Order: sequence, then structure tokens, then C-alpha cells
Amino acid sequence: MRRPRAYTSVWLLIIVNLAGKAAALCVGLTAPAAAVALWLLPDALLAYHLFVPRAQGLVKVHRRFATSQREVWLTIDDGPDPADTPRILEVLAEHGARATFFVIGKNAAAHPELIQSILAAGHEVAHHTHTHPAGSFWCASPARLAGELDGGLAVLRAAGIHPTRFRPPVGIKNLWLATALTSRGLVYTGWSARGLELQGGDADAVARRVLRGVQPGSILLLHEGPRLPAIIRVEGIRRTLEELKQQGYRCIVPAAEQLR
Repeated sequence: MRRPRAYTSVWLLIIVNLAGKAAALCVGLTAPAAAVALWLLPDALLAYHLFVPRAQGLVKVHRRFATSQREVWLTIDDGPDPADTPRILEVLAEHGARATFFVIGKNAAAHPELIQSILAAGHEVAHHTHTHPAGSFWCASPARLAGELDGGLAVLRAAGIHPTRFRPPVGIKNLWLATALTSRGLVYTGWSARGLELQGGDADAVARRVLRGVQPGSILLLHEGPRLPAIIRVEGIRRTLEELKQQGYRCIVPAAEQLR
């Protein structure tokens, strides 16, 4: 059976990396500068595919969706949060907007009532790992990766949710992620515009950062929770929705076949 492209790419990157190391050792004494390049460049290539959110080499990253209308997809990471989620739901209702909440499994387990509130309001709940291990997701072993995926899935399935969309913390990938997602019926959902809330500024600055990259079919990334500065918690989402409405956009949740 033919292997998926992303699965093949994993082994290709590993082979290139090992070949570079072997070549560096072979020429190390006679051409030290070339040896350094041969040793480091494959590492840089691998790092690019692991850490750059838009890189496609390890797993297919959906960053847009097909539409002929002025529509965007609002996605909200890191919840549910007891302080933010109810207020966000109110803001979404005020603007007639639908959204997808990429939730952390342990947060969902702690606040099942918020998960039900999200669903009751007509929004989608998706998977954002179980513990959000932003610093170590890239080097997680297959067993640990499985734990992050299955832990969150168990929580959501207990709530009657069978998610099909997944986003890792900070858009970081893992060598084994493609096959792990495929075996669980999950697809990697990236973004094409984001608020970069931790860069500073007020809610208007967040909205400007989102809007400068928006066009029909954009996937927007915003966040909730205590990591955010108080001045933009919820308000960043509110201002973004206000600006989108002024520009004639509406927020929808696209079907799987629309993803690009």
C-alpha cells in the first residue's frame, strides 16, 4: 500500500539528516567548513518543518478553506476557561458568529459544563492536546504523543463529542504526528491570520494584527485564558468581530471538504 506523503516525508527528512551527519564525518578532516555545513543544514531543515506552523513537510496543515463568500473561520485556543468562555459565548451571540473552540483536555475535564455551553450555543469543539505541552511536544515519544491525543479524546468523547480537527500547541509538529492523527481520524488545522496576543498592545492592536491578513477563506486564531494580558482577554475577540462585521465578513465553521 502506498504511504501517505507526510509519512514518507518523515523518513525522507530523517534519512537526509543522517546522511548529512555521515558526510560531515567523512570530510571533517579535509574540509572542516563543509563538514560544519553538512552537519547543521539538515538540522535546520528538520527544525523548519517541526517549528514553523505553515511548513507542510511532516503533516498536511490546513490553513484556509474554500468559499465564494466573505466568510472566515474563527478558532479560539486554550479553553475552556471559567472566566472567559461564558463571556466569549455572549460576544459570539451578539455578532451572530460561529466558532470552533480548540480545547485542552484537562481544562475540558475540569469544566464539562462549559463544553456543554459551547455546544448548546451552536459552536464546534475540537482537540488541542490534553496538557498543552508547548515546550516539549516536538520531541515527544510516540507513546507520549499517543497519551496527549488519547487523553483529550477520552475527555471529549465522554462529553459526547467525536472531534475531527486537531491543533497542536503553538502549531509545533512532531515526527510521528501524521500517522498518529490519521489513525484517530483527526486532521491538522492551522491558521492564516492570528492576533498574536502576547506581543502586547490593547484589543485594537489584536484586531489589527488579525485583520491585516484576512481574506475570504481565512482561518483566524485567537486565544482565551489566564495567559493573556487582562486588557485583551475577551476584548480582543470582541474587537476582531466588530472589525470583521464592518468589513462585511461573517464567521462560519466550514465543512471538512472545504479545507485547503
